Amino acid sequence: MNAPIDVSFFHRPAKPLTSYRPYWAKRFGTAPFLPMSRAEMDALGWDSCDVILVTGDAYVDHPSFGMAVIGRVLEAQGFRVGIIAQPDWTSAQAFKALGKPNLFWGVTAGNMDSMINRYTADRKIRSDDAYTPGDVGGKRPDRAAIVYSQRCREAYKDVPIVLGGIEGSLRRIAHYDYWSDKVRRSIVVDSKCDLLLYGNAERALVEVAHRLAARTPVEAITDVRGTAFIRRPGDPSAEGWIEIDSTEVDQPGPVEAHLNPYMTTSEAAQSQGQSCSKDESPDATASPQGAAVQPLTFVPNPALQGKGKRPPRERTVIRLPSYEQVRSDPVLYAHANRVLHVEANPGNARALVQAHGEGATARDVWINPPPIPLTTAEMDHVFDLPYARSPHPSYADEHGRHDGATKIPAWEMIRFSVNIMRGCFGGCTFCSITEHEGRIIQSRSEDSIIRELEEMRDKVEGFTGVVSDLGGPTANMYRLGCRTPEIEAACRKPSCVYPGICQNLTTDHGPLIKIYRRARALKGIKKVLIGSGLRYDLAVQSPEYVKELVQHHVGGYLKIAPEHTESGPLSKMMKPGIGSYDRFKQMFEKYSEEAGKKQYLIPYFIAAHPGTSDEDMMNLALWLKRNGFRADQVQTFYPSPMATATAMYHSGLNPLKGIHRDIGPGGRSERVDIVRGEKRRRLHKAFLRYHDPNNWPLLREALKAMGRADLIGNGKQHLIPTYQPLTDGGYQSARRKNSTPPGQARAPGAGQPVAKGRLLTQHTGLPPRAGTGGAARRPKPR
Repeated sequence: MNAPIDVSFFHRPAKPLTSYRPYWAKRFGTAPFLPMSRAEMDALGWDSCDVILVTGDAYVDHPSFGMAVIGRVLEAQGFRVGIIAQPDWTSAQAFKALGKPNLFWGVTAGNMDSMINRYTADRKIRSDDAYTPGDVGGKRPDRAAIVYSQRCREAYKDVPIVLGGIEGSLRRIAHYDYWSDKVRRSIVVDSKCDLLLYGNAERALVEVAHRLAARTPVEAITDVRGTAFIRRPGDPSAEGWIEIDSTEVDQPGPVEAHLNPYMTTSEAAQSQGQSCSKDESPDATASPQGAAVQPLTFVPNPALQGKGKRPPRERTVIRLPSYEQVRSDPVLYAHANRVLHVEANPGNARALVQAHGEGATARDVWINPPPIPLTTAEMDHVFDLPYARSPHPSYADEHGRHDGATKIPAWEMIRFSVNIMRGCFGGCTFCSITEHEGRIIQSRSEDSIIRELEEMRDKVEGFTGVVSDLGGPTANMYRLGCRTPEIEAACRKPSCVYPGICQNLTTDHGPLIKIYRRARALKGIKKVLIGSGLRYDLAVQSPEYVKELVQHHVGGYLKIAPEHTESGPLSKMMKPGIGSYDRFKQMFEKYSEEAGKKQYLIPYFIAAHPGTSDEDMMNLALWLKRNGFRADQVQTFYPSPMATATAMYHSGLNPLKGIHRDIGPGGRSERVDIVRGEKRRRLHKAFLRYHDPNNWPLLREALKAMGRADLIGNGKQHLIPTYQPLTDGGYQSARRKNSTPPGQARAPGAGQPVAKGRLLTQHTGLPPRAGTGGAARRPKPR
């Protein structure tokens, strides 16, 4: 298959990141770490910062941390950038630590949404935070982007505030907020920021920084892609724009279905729930063939009506229903969410506008089209910047190290990994990657990836020769894309792989195989593992890739995410059927056997996703038992702002099939079964952990109510036993539960497996530990 063209045609108008004239402060050179204190600024010879970044994460100077990437990109443009990481938000004092920024504040809640970071899917407060030294929780406020913006305004009132990060991206329009169970206003309104930069913001941020440096007022910066801002009604800067109503893009009302002229008369009647048979329809007009005569009616194609008269897309803005409308009407909320996702391709997306407030408080949130993705050369520029690849020295312990009490788990996770691409065209409805990074894959060059591997090998302390990951949002989408840039720029599909792989999508894994082989051939590299999630429906298109992956890049187990086994929830997730998993599993086992390795697939599943019935979860539990899996870490659906599945959760409707007001049996809108309430969510989680004795009472009650008491018993065909061992009601990790303690024999009961090596655990990915006289010893980390 042909490799995708490196530069899509809508990349060409974008100004390259490296084409700007550097700001005068470039003479100060490169900082070993971006300063976090006045003393560090003095050491660099700075009297002030041009830009100060405020973040909810600890500062780790690594290209996997957003504030480090933004800081280094701005530094390469010549700006002096300081960082205030995890400040005390109870007053504005901590925000004055580096003085007044000359140009603007850059505010982000961090790599994670602050609410998802702090609360579990059951709205319980987490005790840890992987982005904080020592894994300590509570170092950032709820809705950190709003709080930080308010404190920045208090510290220096006249300094522009530019908001970014995933928390801002997912809240750019009025959105359902799971934690308060209501629709909230756009974060642009609540934070009172001057500009919101959504998505991967390097291109927009560099443009904005240079304009502010040239003394352009921030309120005059209204034409940068990937930005959102406030406009008052009647603002003269909106002149020349042609406004259309969102219902013209996607009508949320009854629509008459057109008859298919190629259907037979009887087929047409059946499609409308009627019959043309003489016996069944005695009043029907008879014909020689005994069928009702219906004349064919040809209707004009709506897509061709007025063609050539439409306003240019680059000067068209779509007005979404207002905040007040979507707050009170779930149908309009689902409609607005659907239009937002339709207008997501940078090649054809139009600007969006949504009104907030009425009367004197009325203002519009204006959202420009998504940013133009970075070219390969620009990706290389971003990742080749001089990152220190370690946490800031202020976090080190008394020995100057970061692996003890001050360890930052999120850094440990990516310490020896390399990011090779961005974006995801999977379109999974529960995932926020597409809403933030876009569906167009942005890949680095081979040479840039190899340079980073060599730098990691030579400079990062503690490297033992094992690369933990070469990946990104999805492990095997490197250099995949549309066959032609024209089709890519015109496409408006939400996914390139659902319901099947698009015929215009290249699935050639050759460039990725080449990278794997080149990486593991490097001197000093012992093993290259793949830790990112794998899209197995793509992988099976390339048996050579599966063989390469399985035989050289799997460390005993490989995590993949079928998410479910039943068609109902899978259709709401936009995930492939379990048949794709079975095909990949066969290939995985075949190539593992050829290599003489015992390796295991560890599937991940979601409980309580919209569209999941209790019977679906029961069938999933039966599948898990048949295949010998015991899920340890159970993932429950978490309604993140702006995701399509969240729109389902809030509205009870399916935006994937269109939103209309004729809801119910025979209506055009599809209702979705929503799993609400603590008891039902606990039940769905319990089905995933059917082996946990603490869940057996709940499951017994549910199975009896479902008429499936036949699954209760002590045989192999039963899901749960009739007996109930004494339990403390608490959760115990399956990693411990499935492992025999040293010096003890394995005993049945309480969910313990009897046969060694038969059952897998999701956490370890391996069967229960085997070995003479107890558990097998694991090698100590070096």
